[in-house]
Amino acid sequence: MSDMKDYLKDFFARFDYPKDAAGELTAAYTDISKKCPALLDEILKTYEGDCNCDYGNILKIAEEISEVTGIHEYTVKLLVFICLSKRLKELYTKRGISEAIWYDTVCDLKYKLYECRDVYGINGTFVAGWFGGFFSLNRFALGRFQFEIGKFNHNYKKDGKELFPDSDVVFVHIPRTKTRLEKDICDKSYKMAEEFFASHFVSTPLAFACHSWLLYPENENLFPKGSNSLRFMQEYDIIESGEYGDDNPDLWRLFDMNYNGDPDSLPGDSSLRRAYKNHLKNGGKTGWGFGVFFPR
Repeated sequence: MSDMKDYLKDFFARFDYPKDAAGELTAAYTDISKKCPALLDEILKTYEGDCNCDYGNILKIAEEISEVTGIHEYTVKLLVFICLSKRLKELYTKRGISEAIWYDTVCDLKYKLYECRDVYGINGTFVAGWFGGFFSLNRFALGRFQFEIGKFNHNYKKDGKELFPDSDVVFVHIPRTKTRLEKDICDKSYKMAEEFFASHFVSTPLAFACHSWLLYPENENLFPKGSNSLRFMQEYDIIESGEYGDDNPDLWRLFDMNYNGDPDSLPGDSSLRRAYKNHLKNGGKTGWGFGVFFPR
């Protein structure tokens, strides 16, 4: 356990975690080590035995740790994956994947920490189920975006290239790094992904696909003209879309808060936030889009 405590100290320094978060997570680890070390050890050994383990079960054990210690489950779940990142680094080394990619990938833990602080005021994560893709070595951060291979489940044809429902594509995820989607940064990330996954697409065309609120077609009227968000959206051919109900589940991604159903409660401190706020006040909906494109 002392080795892990040293690892956590170095981890929080290397990834520049807020001092209060690092302190709370370190204290949580100390408390868990005293009150239920066997439960944490079970998680660590499960992951060490198989990175494709049952992450749902890992989260259940984390919830049990929360009940035993009284530490919020969001805090425990983030701490668990921070601890697992030590083993993840070893797996990257064994597979010949650079430490730089490990670092960028593990940064997602910090992004989710900030989201949880913004939305709930808690040092933890409320989307821990998302982390399994990274820790099973199926999803990787390559520059600005995160990527993983998956089935397309649609038909699409363009410029002499064709995709079918069982075609593999590279799915694109946009972490909330609070940095702009500038074209050169996005293009560099796509290029890194093309190179990283090249061996998987020797005999089939590589295409990028994305499912996101950013691709909701109505955004054409909401994103500022000439904005990075609009340019990002327009790179994709949107082949499917839908609208959300009154719960508006993705609004926290834009407003950094838990939406209570009242548009007047939303901040309007940017042109995009003001546009979305007015959109909702006028009865507008939120939604999602699914898009695809072949890199040139």
